[in-house]
Amino acid sequence: MSTEHEGTPVTPEAPAHRAPSTPAAPTDAPEPAAVPGGAPTAQPPLPAAPPAAPAYASYPPPQPPAAQPVGAPEGPPFAAPVAPSPVSEQWPPPAVPAYTAAGGGGWGSSYPAPEAGTPGKPPGRRRGGLVAAVAAAALLAGALGGGLGYQAAKNNDDSSNSTTVAASDGPSELKREPGTVAAVAATALPSVVTIDAKGGDGEGGTGTGFIYDRQGHILTNNHVVASAADNGEVSATFSNGRKYAAEVIGRAQGYDVAVLKLKNAPGDLKPLPLGNSDKVAVGDSTIAIGAPFGLSNTVTTGIVSAKDRPVASSDGGNSKASYMSALQTDASINPGNSGGPLLDARGAVIGVNSAIQSAGSGMGGAGQAGSIGLGFAIPINQATNVAQTLIKTGQPVYAVIGASVSLEENGDGATITQEGAGGSDSVTPGGPADKAGLQAGDVITQLNDTVIDSGPTLIGEIWTHQPGDTVKITYERDNKERTVDLVLGERKGDSS
Repeated sequence: MSTEHEGTPVTPEAPAHRAPSTPAAPTDAPEPAAVPGGAPTAQPPLPAAPPAAPAYASYPPPQPPAAQPVGAPEGPPFAAPVAPSPVSEQWPPPAVPAYTAAGGGGWGSSYPAPEAGTPGKPPGRRRGGLVAAVAAAALLAGALGGGLGYQAAKNNDDSSNSTTVAASDGPSELKREPGTVAAVAATALPSVVTIDAKGGDGEGGTGTGFIYDRQGHILTNNHVVASAADNGEVSATFSNGRKYAAEVIGRAQGYDVAVLKLKNAPGDLKPLPLGNSDKVAVGDSTIAIGAPFGLSNTVTTGIVSAKDRPVASSDGGNSKASYMSALQTDASINPGNSGGPLLDARGAVIGVNSAIQSAGSGMGGAGQAGSIGLGFAIPINQATNVAQTLIKTGQPVYAVIGASVSLEENGDGATITQEGAGGSDSVTPGGPADKAGLQAGDVITQLNDTVIDSGPTLIGEIWTHQPGDTVKITYERDNKERTVDLVLGERKGDSS
């Protein structure tokens, strides 16, 4: 199966995202105060009118603020400039609260019509005094009514007429039990970093890595840092915003594994616990952490969809392919998740997210590929073996059988070619395959208990072993099936 790496390309000048500002809290305005009116007349008495409501009776209790949209945190300064989307670029502006005061008269009450002036006194002075008195009375009545109205509403909020149900605890009081996704994420996020790698020309990409040990080593994918391996710059940013320069101390292109080391590493590093990928079962819960499309500290969940999935992946450029016998997961993995941890339900690392299977030529048929629920991770047992070798020697070591095989995925097995690279022998003289009696034209169909359907599958399966391991090879020659034991040899470096 061929897949694509999912590192996020970036340009030298990436825009920074900005979170929406919080709207100012509005001031509640009291409702109009009713002004009782009416005067006795000389007419015969009329039936008594119902008494006017007190001026303070209609003042509503203060309402809680309407819910506001929550903005996402700003991405790292090196976040990838991707096409605008509702998630990464077009943050919604703050909604106008439903309780914002409208225009118009503040108290809503109408003043009496002006009265005729009295000889010797300007009518305006009397009217002004009346207006001031009414306004003062309305203000006093409104303040008193607001307090009484709020108290009445508070006393009746549990009445039988209520149709709402209050939560027993506020969000700050909720407890995240061990083993929940929230608890695992809270523990793991401080040990996951967003990696920015730039080559000498300023081009590069964004990926993810995680703390491997207390000495400051970070485990990630080779394709995340390959552009900066020679005369480039690499930095790692933690979830709390701390950013450190880093250097590439070793990388294995065939395994797609690389190890970085922080410069001036802090003393409070907490390595992620490493699980046992051999013990993983299909259906186990998974949690992926990374920076998809530059969105750092993103957490997604899923399950282990399959094990030992043969995967040959590349970045679509001129680089050689990487091979793995991968853990498959449906946890959402996108460009930028590369190198990040795939965790189990306990928070232990079971894999290094590395590749995705995309539909066609990307999302919607164009542009960069995105998740369709088929993600692949390098099993952590293999990644750990490679990392330890890179830390000790700076170069990878590969297990080999000493024979060239066809990379065509025909489903019939791995065929030993008639000629090796550059016209060399397809079976290395004196090598493991030669000692086991294998010849050009033989079709390898099984390695131990694993069915081999192609050359990439054979390579990926061989690389799950160590040089010196003995494996059982089943092959076909002249339509006859044969089995032989073979001791794996070794190859150092990525030059051949």
